[in-house]
Formats: sequence, structure tokens, C-alpha cells
Amino acid sequence: MAGTISRLPDVGWMLRPLTGIPGVRHAVVVSEDGLRMGHDSAEGLTGEVSRLGVDEAESLAAACAALTVTSQSTVSLLFGDEAGVRQLMIESDSGFVLFTSAGQGASLGVATDTEADVGLVAQQMQLLVAKIGAHLSSRPREPMGRPTS
Repeated sequence: MAGTISRLPDVGWMLRPLTGIPGVRHAVVVSEDGLRMGHDSAEGLTGEVSRLGVDEAESLAAACAALTVTSQSTVSLLFGDEAGVRQLMIESDSGFVLFTSAGQGASLGVATDTEADVGLVAQQMQLLVAKIGAHLSSRPREPMGRPTS
């Protein structure tokens, strides 16, 4: 029996409470291996990236996964293998990007402008994860078995 590949459900609609917060530009949910599980952008954005398309969201998902793995490796080196990363924040000239665990095997990333209340955004991210974390989890992939003759 050959293994099957299934599509991850798109959970972008769950991100609308975050993209409705003043200053939030985009939100994305990614699996630990960098697959986009869903994304959303705030309404009426202007600027360089006014709306995340699927291609941009998939590139962002890969970057988010790389940052998440790197941060976990750093924490493990400093505090031991049992230490987990709760949140990661990047500050740029144009705004902030926050990442947090969003259930087993999934992360939530949110991009804001410089005027956003980052504390409020982080709090709302945690509330969203608490409400819908089971939907945002990405089960580990099962190894494919050998085909039977």
C-alpha cells in the first residue's frame, strides 16, 4: 500500500481576529517543516506588500520555519534540550514580526507596522492559540510504508 499525501486544511480564516488589530499587516500559520497552513492580510493595506498572495505566504512560511528551528537550537544550546521557545520577535525599521508556537508542529507569525501595540498583538496571539490551537496543530507525517506486491 503506497502512502498518501494529503493537503493541509487552510486555516487562514481563523487569523482574521489578528489582522483586525490596528497595526497588524499579515498573519501566517506554518507547519514545522515550512508548509503554509493559512494566511491572512489586513484590509486596505498600502506599501511594499499590501496583500499576501499564496506565493508570498509560502515563502514566508519557509522563512518562519527556518527562524523557529534556529531559535529552538539556540535555546537548546543555552538552556538544554528540554527548554522550549515560547515567542520570537524581530524588530525592523518597518515594523515587527512575532512568532509563537501554535500547537503541536505549528507556528503562528504576525507582521505589524511600527505603530502597533506589540504587547496587545502578542497577547491576542496567545488567546487565539488557546482558543483554536487544536486546529492549528500539524500532526507529524507518518513514514511511508513499502509498497506491497
